[in-house]
Amino acid sequence: MKWKRPLAMIGVILIISMYIIALFAAFSRHPDSKNWLLAAIFSTVAVPVFLYVVQLVARVLKPEERDKKNNREDKEV
Repeated sequence: MKWKRPLAMIGVILIISMYIIALFAAFSRHPDSKNWLLAAIFSTVAVPVFLYVVQLVARVLKPEERDKKNNREDKEV
């Protein structure tokens, strides 16, 4: 499960960059500023949901690692 922390850091960086883009879009008079703002708002929800789905799928595809860990803990007790 060493991939969770880097995945979380990537998600945080993406969300922070989306907030920066949203701030830039709010003060900009560029014709595409509304689209940037909507993309930032969408990404604020979509990025955490995507990261959660990736973790859930990984947990479902590799249940044997969790079972091995539980078996080791049972033998120690």
